[in-house]
Amino acid sequence: MATVQTPIEPAVQERQPLRMTYEEFLAWANEDVHAEWIDGEVFIHMPPKDPHQRIVEFLERLLALFVELFGLGVVRIAPFEMRPQPGGPAWEPDIMLIAREHLDRLTEDRLNGPADLVIEVVSADSVQHDRRRKFRAFQAAGVREYWIIDSRPGRERADFYRLDETGQYELFASEDEEKVSSTVLPGFWIRPAWLWQPEPPEVLMAFFEMRSVPAELVEQMRQALLAGPGSVTAP
Repeated sequence: MATVQTPIEPAVQERQPLRMTYEEFLAWANEDVHAEWIDGEVFIHMPPKDPHQRIVEFLERLLALFVELFGLGVVRIAPFEMRPQPGGPAWEPDIMLIAREHLDRLTEDRLNGPADLVIEVVSADSVQHDRRRKFRAFQAAGVREYWIIDSRPGRERADFYRLDETGQYELFASEDEEKVSSTVLPGFWIRPAWLWQPEPPEVLMAFFEMRSVPAELVEQMRQALLAGPGSVTAP
């Protein structure tokens, strides 16, 4: 698929950022502040709405289940800082995967270096960030896969990018696909249609579908779980 340029959307009104050095930003911010430092400016994000959080929660839980079960790395969610390039911007992606071979980049305070997969769920105040600034920055830093999922009512959209052999992002899938498979995590895939449901599927059920567990066996496990612990016979 041909390499695409930075996705462009009509400009939206943004709040004026604060100005400070990175050291001042570290002293000013705390764990309760969701903000990003970009070239001397601090952008504070408004609390997200429920559609945003619903998608983030579903994807984080499904991704973490897959990654932890197979020992493939770790998953982190905002607010946690990623500084992909020394001296560069400090981002707080909604979701990021750090592959097992890159866990040396993870410190107590931040991720020093690029995540292997970043997922941003677009909200009204993050459009320019996610589709312009972060797109260019993540591409330059070598984030191998970048998903942009728009949660705004009436604007539901998903763009899945990966780095090509020249280090440029190419669009490899969209919300029109029945299934989208990650190139960073072989065997991990989602159905974009899951994201637009009023309630996403149960994470465990989605995982079973991903791993091709027969429907009959899934139903047996569901019934056993619903029956409670007292119904399970110890070996």
